[in-house]
Amino acid sequence: MSGFSVIIVYAQEMLPGKVGTIAGLIFGLSFGMGGLGSVLLGWLIDQTSVAYVIHLCAYLPMLGVFAFLLPKDAKLVRE
Repeated sequence: MSGFSVIIVYAQEMLPGKVGTIAGLIFGLSFGMGGLGSVLLGWLIDQTSVAYVIHLCAYLPMLGVFAFLLPKDAKLVRE
């Protein structure tokens, strides 16, 4: 949650005329995806076990490595 406000501001900078729309869209998507994720993990716990899902979730932060593959910000490329 500490980076959530940064994500909101960055998205608002991408479309400066639509500040409220972007904030609502980001809030809606983040809470919606969190709800879907909890349903998915609950289903997976029912199919397997709690210990299995906890071990599986321990590998999720490794997805952050893929952030290095994202395109660079256009402002940084020009400088």
